[in-house]
Amino acid sequence: MSGFGSVAQFLARLILGIIFIAHGWQKLVTQGMDATKVAFGPAGMDVPYPDLAAYYATWVELVGGILLILGLLLPIVATLLIADMIGAIVFVHWDAGFWNADSGYEWPLALIAGLLAVGFTSAGRAAADSYIMRRRRRTDVV
Repeated sequence: MSGFGSVAQFLARLILGIIFIAHGWQKLVTQGMDATKVAFGPAGMDVPYPDLAAYYATWVELVGGILLILGLLLPIVATLLIADMIGAIVFVHWDAGFWNADSGYEWPLALIAGLLAVGFTSAGRAAADSYIMRRRRRTDVV
């Protein structure tokens, strides 16, 4: 990957990572897990298995955001975060329609697009995955 492509990949991972870390942190610390579970429950968004969903969303966003920035386990992290965003679309945003201003699914759909771009393309030189795979290829040859 060219120098600029590698920088662009890193910046995309950095921006997505910050977004997901902020949302995970919000659920864990700002609101707190008890309030997050209530928000996911029947009195709030009525997500199935609200306690499990709240923990999943919190930790996959927080840890996933960190791993995105590091460029570590990108396809796995992207898949888990895409599942999180699909859940948000299906259980929270779908009925509001497309537009984000109306609480629609525009925003999580844009995040999915970003995750596809960084999770399933060449990670670039500024990603831990690049070094792990390079090292793995060397040991496979030897």
